[in-house]
Amino acid sequence: DLCNIERIEATLQRHGDRFKERVFTETEQRKAESRVHAVAATYAKRWAAKEACSKALGTGLRMGIAWKDMAVTNLRSGQPVMQVTGWAAERLRSMTPAGHEAVIHVTLTDDHPWAQAFVVIEARPVAPGHS
Repeated sequence: DLCNIERIEATLQRHGDRFKERVFTETEQRKAESRVHAVAATYAKRWAAKEACSKALGTGLRMGIAWKDMAVTNLRSGQPVMQVTGWAAERLRSMTPAGHEAVIHVTLTDDHPWAQAFVVIEARPVAPGHS
């Protein structure tokens, strides 16, 4: 999914905390606010990731799935990780075949004025005896 960084920057200026608190988790907000020279780009990449995740779930932002049900965090290495909760987690469970575990792959990039995210959901077979 693509997101225009300038659009997010304008939304942040216009709606500030109200926008951030409606869409982004506290962890996502801390990450973005710590990136002093890339605040809007950081938010835009996470917005794009949430859009991409909702599409990978096959729902978009419908069926009770909320923005904060999907959150991008980072491993120590910096690798982005998508975490799902609430209705997004329910949807993920319902679409994962028996004998499989869902693995969400996410990648983020930006090149002003665009932020981009790809989300792929893999159904990985569970090894016998591991559930």
